[in-house]
Amino acid sequence: MATLPKSHSHSHGSSPSAFSTPASTSLFRRLTWEGTVPLEIHIGSKELPANSDRGLESYYIQAPRVSYLPLLIPEIKKFLTDLVLDDAGNMSVKEMDWWFEGEDGHPIKWHWPIGLLYDCHTVSLTSASTSQAVPLRMTLHLASPPVDKLLLSPSQESCKQAFMGQLKEADFLRWGNTKRVTGLRKAEQDGIWEGIKDHNFDNYWRVASKICPTATPSTTPSPQPLSALSTLQPRSNPNNDSPSSNTITPDSAYAVRSVPLRIYLPDGPVLQDLVPPVDEGRPALLGALLSSHLPLLFPLDAPPLAYVIVQGVVCSLQAEVAWLGACLAGADGWVNVCVGLGTKE
Repeated sequence: MATLPKSHSHSHGSSPSAFSTPASTSLFRRLTWEGTVPLEIHIGSKELPANSDRGLESYYIQAPRVSYLPLLIPEIKKFLTDLVLDDAGNMSVKEMDWWFEGEDGHPIKWHWPIGLLYDCHTVSLTSASTSQAVPLRMTLHLASPPVDKLLLSPSQESCKQAFMGQLKEADFLRWGNTKRVTGLRKAEQDGIWEGIKDHNFDNYWRVASKICPTATPSTTPSPQPLSALSTLQPRSNPNNDSPSSNTITPDSAYAVRSVPLRIYLPDGPVLQDLVPPVDEGRPALLGALLSSHLPLLFPLDAPPLAYVIVQGVVCSLQAEVAWLGACLAGADGWVNVCVGLGTKE
């Protein structure tokens, strides 16, 4: 599961500046971008045409977290279906009819980022103590898509439309309008999607930097070395200085109207609400947000009965939601918080 290392050594007195400098922000964004997850894909045996090679059962791939299933279809076709099906079989199937099914028998949401699909799968496992990465197993069906359960046919163009829709929604939540996205030239809008398709960090962020907030710290203390690279626990200012008492740039993650954030429960609903980055003059913390929405799992006066995963990493409840929004959001601008039952070391 670990695509970014976990934290064990961060001092509670450390300054958030170590995690909010432009260099460290870029570093966390790159670590998130470079994260991958294991997938195991096999073709539904009942749908294989005659003369298919049934000896090739599964195809394994280490897929980028920020990518989407429709973007993997060319590779799946080259290394799986083209080998399993003969020429006649390949000509008889249409990619627009392909769809993916999970082990639970439900269609997989192809318009979700692959990393989010994997994290939701991880927290749904019964064992919360496992630390070994287990492939997300899925079945590729070649026909009869359940159109009543799928958003659209899983084409790359449909995926691009869904992605741009999420990007605009995140833009609106942050700034109160979508001008930053809609103001991009067409070449830039195409470029941000091409960056995801090609898995090119620099090309993506060349455009995304015009949309996304910076991780400007809530105070301006003296710079400190990034001694705990793997830590996902940027603390609130130990001196209790509030963001409002300092100069906050308009592009700061602490100046947005709301952090685009969703909470995913295991086999349950998705929670979404306005998430201001500052609460009563102080940086809003993830734990307080979860306690307000899920008080039985995250009680204020007792140890939590659940854990959270963000970008494949068990995340501290002391993390500032503004920092998460600037450093650990997905390519579509959303912070996806997956809740698992039990505790996880």
